[in-house]
Amino acid sequence: MTLIITGLDALIADLGAAPARLAANTRKAITVTARTIRDDARQRISGHPHLPAYPYSITYDVRATGTGVEAEIGPDKDRSQGPLGNIVEYGTSKNAPLPHLGPALDAAAPDAERGVSIAVQDALR
Repeated sequence: MTLIITGLDALIADLGAAPARLAANTRKAITVTARTIRDDARQRISGHPHLPAYPYSITYDVRATGTGVEAEIGPDKDRSQGPLGNIVEYGTSKNAPLPHLGPALDAAAPDAERGVSIAVQDALR
Protein backbone atom coordinates (compact mmCIF):
# COMPACT_ATOMS: atom_id res chain seq x y z
CA MET A 1 0.00 0.00 0.00
CA THR A 2 1.30 3.42 -0.94
CA LEU A 3 0.12 6.67 0.58
CA ILE A 4 0.78 9.86 -1.35
CA ILE A 5 0.18 13.18 0.34
CA THR A 6 0.42 16.34 -1.71
CA GLY A 7 0.24 19.97 -0.75
CA LEU A 8 2.14 19.72 2.52
CA ASP A 9 4.78 22.19 1.39
CA ALA A 10 2.10 24.82 0.83
CA LEU A 11 0.49 24.01 4.18
CA ILE A 12 3.81 24.25 6.01
CA ALA A 13 4.57 27.59 4.34
CA ASP A 14 1.11 28.87 5.19
CA LEU A 15 1.41 27.81 8.83
CA GLY A 16 4.87 29.36 8.96
CA ALA A 17 3.37 32.73 7.98
CA ALA A 18 0.56 32.45 10.55
CA PRO A 19 2.41 34.06 13.49
CA ALA A 20 3.18 37.22 11.51
CA ARG A 21 -0.42 37.41 10.25
CA LEU A 22 -1.73 36.82 13.77
CA ALA A 23 0.43 39.61 15.19
CA ALA A 24 -0.71 42.08 12.53
CA ASN A 25 -4.37 41.10 12.76
CA THR A 26 -4.38 41.14 16.56
CA ARG A 27 -2.83 44.59 16.60
CA LYS A 28 -5.57 45.81 14.25
CA ALA A 29 -8.30 44.27 16.44
CA ILE A 30 -6.88 45.78 19.63
CA THR A 31 -6.43 49.18 17.98
CA VAL A 32 -10.07 49.23 16.84
CA THR A 33 -11.21 48.21 20.33
CA ALA A 34 -9.04 50.84 22.03
CA ARG A 35 -10.40 53.56 19.74
CA THR A 36 -13.97 52.40 20.42
CA ILE A 37 -13.41 52.50 24.19
CA ARG A 38 -11.78 55.94 23.98
CA ASP A 39 -14.61 57.36 21.89
CA ASP A 40 -17.30 55.81 24.12
CA ALA A 41 -15.63 57.09 27.31
CA ARG A 42 -15.34 60.58 25.80
CA GLN A 43 -19.01 60.50 24.87
CA ARG A 44 -20.07 59.33 28.33
CA ILE A 45 -18.23 62.16 30.13
CA SER A 46 -18.82 64.95 27.59
CA GLY A 47 -20.95 67.89 28.58
CA HIS A 48 -19.98 68.04 32.24
CA PRO A 49 -19.83 71.77 33.10
CA HIS A 50 -16.71 71.49 35.27
CA LEU A 51 -14.80 69.17 32.93
CA PRO A 52 -14.87 70.81 29.50
CA ALA A 53 -11.36 69.65 28.48
CA TYR A 54 -11.34 66.31 30.27
CA PRO A 55 -12.92 64.20 27.48
CA TYR A 56 -10.13 65.28 25.13
CA SER A 57 -7.50 64.08 27.58
CA ILE A 58 -8.65 60.48 27.08
CA THR A 59 -6.26 58.77 24.68
CA TYR A 60 -5.00 55.29 23.88
CA ASP A 61 -1.68 53.63 23.06
CA VAL A 62 -1.31 50.20 21.50
CA ARG A 63 1.97 48.29 21.67
CA ALA A 64 3.26 44.83 20.93
CA THR A 65 4.93 42.98 23.78
CA GLY A 66 6.85 39.74 23.89
CA THR A 67 3.64 37.90 24.69
CA GLY A 68 1.01 39.76 22.67
CA VAL A 69 -0.56 43.14 22.08
CA GLU A 70 -1.81 45.49 24.78
CA ALA A 71 -3.64 48.79 24.86
CA GLU A 72 -3.57 51.49 27.49
CA ILE A 73 -6.67 53.69 27.46
CA GLY A 74 -7.32 56.62 29.75
CA PRO A 75 -6.66 60.25 30.51
CA ASP A 76 -3.23 61.56 29.53
CA LYS A 77 -1.92 63.44 32.56
CA ASP A 78 0.00 65.82 30.29
CA ARG A 79 -3.23 67.11 28.74
CA SER A 80 -5.62 69.64 30.20
CA GLN A 81 -7.65 68.12 33.05
CA GLY A 82 -6.03 64.72 32.41
CA PRO A 83 -4.69 64.45 35.98
CA LEU A 84 -8.31 64.41 37.21
CA GLY A 85 -8.92 60.93 35.76
CA ASN A 86 -8.97 58.91 39.00
CA ILE A 87 -11.06 61.53 40.76
CA VAL A 88 -13.59 61.67 37.93
CA GLU A 89 -13.89 57.88 37.50
CA TYR A 90 -13.87 56.85 41.17
CA GLY A 91 -14.93 60.02 43.02
CA THR A 92 -13.76 61.29 46.38
CA SER A 93 -15.30 61.69 49.80
CA LYS A 94 -16.77 64.98 48.55
CA ASN A 95 -17.46 64.17 44.88
CA ALA A 96 -19.55 61.36 43.49
CA PRO A 97 -17.88 59.14 40.88
CA LEU A 98 -18.63 59.67 37.21
CA PRO A 99 -17.91 56.21 35.75
CA HIS A 100 -17.10 56.44 32.07
CA LEU A 101 -13.97 54.38 31.38
CA GLY A 102 -15.15 51.23 33.14
CA PRO A 103 -18.55 51.19 31.44
CA ALA A 104 -16.92 51.88 28.06
CA LEU A 105 -14.57 48.94 28.59
CA ASP A 106 -17.43 46.67 29.64
CA ALA A 107 -19.46 47.67 26.57
CA ALA A 108 -16.54 46.93 24.21
CA ALA A 109 -15.57 43.55 25.68
CA PRO A 110 -17.74 41.40 23.37
CA ASP A 111 -16.45 43.23 20.27
CA ALA A 112 -12.85 42.83 21.47
CA GLU A 113 -13.33 39.11 21.93
CA ARG A 114 -14.92 38.81 18.50
CA GLY A 115 -12.11 40.85 16.89
CA VAL A 116 -9.38 38.69 18.37
CA SER A 117 -11.25 35.54 17.36
CA ILE A 118 -11.47 36.81 13.78
CA ALA A 119 -7.74 37.69 13.88
CA VAL A 120 -6.90 34.12 14.88
CA GLN A 121 -9.16 32.60 12.23
CA ASP A 122 -7.71 34.85 9.52
CA ALA A 123 -4.16 34.01 10.56
CA LEU A 124 -4.82 30.30 10.18
CA ARG A 125 -6.34 30.55 6.70
